[in-house]
Amino acid sequence: MRTVLFVCTGNTCRSPMAEAIARHSLRQPDGSLNPDVLVVSAGLHAGQGVPVTPETITALEARGIEHRGTSKSVTAEMIRKADAVFTMTDQHVEGARELVADDPAQHAKISRLDPEGDIEDPIGMGQESYDAVADRMLEVIPRRLEELLAK
Repeated sequence: MRTVLFVCTGNTCRSPMAEAIARHSLRQPDGSLNPDVLVVSAGLHAGQGVPVTPETITALEARGIEHRGTSKSVTAEMIRKADAVFTMTDQHVEGARELVADDPAQHAKISRLDPEGDIEDPIGMGQESYDAVADRMLEVIPRRLEELLAK
């Protein structure tokens, strides 16, 4: 089984949205989850058990995607267990790499989700910003998963 870890700051907007979109993208034709891929998310500065923002849920539901879960902090162990770690910004790449600074071999699997640029935090920016993040993720995530699974 391969593990994909999405990382942002607080694990209440971007990374749970990415987690839900990735799971949705990986669904089998019968609607079941792909048993070969585990998708999780966490935040570099997340509190434990904070609900996902209502705007994130609204953006996902508008695209026919469900998500349940609460925030959790990323750990070095989570990074080590993951086959790929996708972050939202270059700062998140740096933060994740700092967590495994004692194991530089882990650094190569940590990269920004969108190769074209940072996915900015929509918090406090209104529903349109969340929708724009969801739309961008719907473009980027299937390609990134395809690249990972082709390896």
